[in-house]
Amino acid sequence: MHHPAPDATQRKLLDAIGPHVAFDGWSEEAFRAACEESGIAPDEARLHCPRGAIDLAILFHREGDQRMIEMLDTADLSDMRFRDKVAHAIRLRLQASGDKEAVRRGTTLFALPHMAPEGSALIWGTADAIWTALGDTSDDANWYTKRATLSAVYGAVVLYWLGDTTPDHSATDAFIDRRIEDVMRFEKFKSAVNDNPLLKPFTVPLGKLAGQIKAPGRSDPEDVPGRWTRP
Repeated sequence: MHHPAPDATQRKLLDAIGPHVAFDGWSEEAFRAACEESGIAPDEARLHCPRGAIDLAILFHREGDQRMIEMLDTADLSDMRFRDKVAHAIRLRLQASGDKEAVRRGTTLFALPHMAPEGSALIWGTADAIWTALGDTSDDANWYTKRATLSAVYGAVVLYWLGDTTPDHSATDAFIDRRIEDVMRFEKFKSAVNDNPLLKPFTVPLGKLAGQIKAPGRSDPEDVPGRWTRP
């Protein structure tokens, strides 16, 4: 889903809240401090961010997605295997995150039961942004399975990255490679199952069912929350 670019007030609030998030999290206290520091009256700030710091945390994540896309657009991926392109995109997304403590605090926020659906939608949006930027053209059940799989991988990578203290996050780099390898092994297994004549009686009905599942209409990307399109 394409989300409108932040307006000037939202941008000022996001810039101002950053230093306070490390101490107070994405909280009401941090939001009030951002209002005071940016010189924006609280009532005006609420018009642009009705949920206060929560809206800014969501904006922070989506801005990271957009920075990743911009970096992918200028990267030379021509000599990379596809698995390496996906791994590179994940690394760029971590790089685009900026302040690790802000990400840590956001992870804590979106782990709360009432915020979990919002957090899951943000991770799904990141996975969709990666697949879309890498040229995914699937329009059936694969559209969903690719994003579901990558969402799980990216979520695990973020948690690992937050605890990684190795120089240049070398341990995270290795972790990403292992997770992508797991995904590729699954894809090979799935392909082998589909090609196995002994399993045809089981896979054909499933294939017919999957064939009836369509990705969100490409003519209307608003069909599904988290669908990323270029602005």
